[in-house]
Amino acid sequence: MTTSIDFPAAKHAERTAKASPLEIKLRRKRMISSMIRYTVLTVVGLIMLYPLIWLIGASFKTNSEIFASPSFWPENPTLSGYINGWETSTPYTFARFFWNTFLIITPKVIGTAISCTLVAYGFARFDFPGKRILFATVIATLLLPNVVTRIPQYLLFRDIGWLDSFLPLWVPSAMAGDAFFVFMLIQFLRAIPRDMEEAARVDGANTFQTLIYIVVPMLMPAIISVCLFQFMWTMNDFLGPLIYISSVENYPVSLALKLSIDTTEAFDWNQILAMSVLTLAPSLIVFFLAQKYFIEGISTGGVKG
Repeated sequence: MTTSIDFPAAKHAERTAKASPLEIKLRRKRMISSMIRYTVLTVVGLIMLYPLIWLIGASFKTNSEIFASPSFWPENPTLSGYINGWETSTPYTFARFFWNTFLIITPKVIGTAISCTLVAYGFARFDFPGKRILFATVIATLLLPNVVTRIPQYLLFRDIGWLDSFLPLWVPSAMAGDAFFVFMLIQFLRAIPRDMEEAARVDGANTFQTLIYIVVPMLMPAIISVCLFQFMWTMNDFLGPLIYISSVENYPVSLALKLSIDTTEAFDWNQILAMSVLTLAPSLIVFFLAQKYFIEGISTGGVKG
């Protein structure tokens, strides 16, 4: 009695032997096509990532070496850019500026997620007088450039007495001032069937309970995408803090980087690049950690199942 053991290599050899010349030719074409495709994607990816790679490598160079060689690899690596850049030319270290950035981002992200979810739920699930006019107004503010509203907002916050504080950066987001996020959540909600919500109503749940326990879990990928967008946009925002914040002690990292650049004197680029790397790090870390939910929130248009 003999037993045969099927190995993957043996199976592949058996299938190849039975395959016709046309099938073998098609397999080779697909293999060559895949190799070319992945090669092109790898080359394009490296070209797009090279500025970021060079930025990280240049942060470990001396100021003179940055302009001497285009290579990203430092010949004599040094941490002086990080050490001196962290201290800054002000009485505060970069830790203070990171803390200010955290104080701006956290309430803004939380306020955006809560307010935009409530407004989007109201537009998507309820009929009320003036709904079309209000929704058209939201879309109109979405199409309106932000620079047009800068002066009226500044005059408003000046009269209220909110200048040189974080309130002008917090309050609009807490009042669903970002029309793009409201529109994004409305479109996501319209693709979600109402069966589970109606079942919850039959079981005695009120509107708030239905929103918290039924809608929000299904809407979570889109909410995470909203939070991720707001986090990165706030982290990169320069004009908003520049207009409303005047005290150095309240500066976020976007304004703190500008302090290191003196147009009247020579300045150390390695310090600026080193602090730029640290400034980019939170956005990159958050994006890669939430990448799954980000892609799902952007691409999913309804409930799976």
